[in-house]
Amino acid sequence: MSSEPLVLGFDTSAAHCAAALLRGPAVLASRFEETSRGQAERLMPILEDILEEAGVSWGALDAIGVGVGPGNFTGIRIAVSAARGLALGLQIPAVGVNGFEVRRAPGSLAAIPAPRDQVYAALPGEAPRLMPLLEATDAARVAGLTFAPEASPADLAQRIAELAAQRYPDTTKAPAPLYLRAADAAPARDLPPQLIDG
Repeated sequence: MSSEPLVLGFDTSAAHCAAALLRGPAVLASRFEETSRGQAERLMPILEDILEEAGVSWGALDAIGVGVGPGNFTGIRIAVSAARGLALGLQIPAVGVNGFEVRRAPGSLAAIPAPRDQVYAALPGEAPRLMPLLEATDAARVAGLTFAPEASPADLAQRIAELAAQRYPDTTKAPAPLYLRAADAAPARDLPPQLIDG
């Protein structure tokens, strides 16, 4: 029996379902599906396929890693809810990993595409935020950093699982979504109808 931790990492923060199963540094199985809809329906079958391919059961997992955003609101909620539910049911830790940590590399500006010619970016010395693409491009140039925002890196789930494997022994809090913009949907501004006593 291997003493290396068995960690399942997954993400649905953009138009994809990404998942990877790692034992220590070894990738036992991984999947990546581009999908702009139906992530809630596809995620669990993908995770089950990965476990079956690796020949392990849910009960063998030591931890779960999940991408917490920023990105698509619905996608983030799907993955985070699944991770929290699985962690509770399996009685193992779930570790939230944000998209900047996954995309961080020496000499580059960690950034994620956002709607309306914007990006989520983590400028040096600043908290991550949503900003116009032009502003992020200029900031990266001034700082001498390469800048290539990518919504769905090929190794996304693998990196999430790797970071989760490093952190899970010290994890005490459940993963929470990282939202850096307001939701597109907003409550109706119309006043509710007036009730008339008859």
